[in-house]
Amino acid sequence: MEDVLYTVAETAKLLKTNANYVYELIKRNLLPALKLGSYKVRRTALLEFLAKYEGQDLTDLNDIKKLEVQNYEINKSTESN
Repeated sequence: MEDVLYTVAETAKLLKTNANYVYELIKRNLLPALKLGSYKVRRTALLEFLAKYEGQDLTDLNDIKKLEVQNYEINKSTESN
């Protein structure tokens, strides 16, 4: 079985976040990783992480909660385009 390994920097880029946040996810056992000189994240682990936490607000890792999407009023004048 072939699986891709990402560095923390590559994982951060894929998640559109920073490396410190990825390290914190790993430290809190939210994102599985292994250490081969430096931390690596398997592609499958990253996909599982994304599926598990989809719809969750991970802004505060001490208080993970359901994502609340605010409804924004769409300006009717811009819809006519």
